[in-house]
Amino acid sequence: MKLLQKDILCFCTCVFALFFFSGCSSTYYGAMEKVGVHKRDILVDRVEDGRDSQQQAQKQFQSALEQFHSVVKLEETDLKKAYDKLNNEYEKSKKAADDVSTRINKIESVADALFKEWKGELKQYESKELRRSSEEQLKTTKVRYNEMLVSMKAAEKTMEPVLKIFHDNVLFLKHNLNAQAIGSLQSEFTNLEGQIGELIKSMNVAIDSSNKFIADLK
Repeated sequence: MKLLQKDILCFCTCVFALFFFSGCSSTYYGAMEKVGVHKRDILVDRVEDGRDSQQQAQKQFQSALEQFHSVVKLEETDLKKAYDKLNNEYEKSKKAADDVSTRINKIESVADALFKEWKGELKQYESKELRRSSEEQLKTTKVRYNEMLVSMKAAEKTMEPVLKIFHDNVLFLKHNLNAQAIGSLQSEFTNLEGQIGELIKSMNVAIDSSNKFIADLK
């Protein structure tokens, strides 16, 4: 259909919508013919829309088939239970390790601020003896703190290799589940693939018929 006819069709559709949706099809068609849009033109438009919707449906079903092929659906098996339990423990362990690192960082932050303040306040002493005593106390405290911090960070480092081994085991169980799930889905996928294949063939026949009909009318 020419562009002008398309514009007229759109305009008149709005103008005569009330009659059309009220069931007065004859009034609608008569009004459209008066502006040069015949029933044949309307029919072609609607057949084209139907064909386009079928083509879109084909794409959607094909996409759905592809998605189904990639989706993993798991039954409640012993392997799945083992994976869920191990993965849950791994996530808890990882969170605990992260909490340890966070707490160590917070300790360092406040300790640095405290020692900086302590050192700065030494200048405020009028008494040299008290200042000297406080300086010695600061040094002793720093030594004890550093020993503690070294011990904390050493413990923190030991968590990483354990988590890596833990993660490897969780990942291995997950991949075994994937293989198990794909195997159990194979028969379902084959059946669905055949049904969608037949559906697409039927749609191709309908689309070809629509195109022939449109060509004959034009």
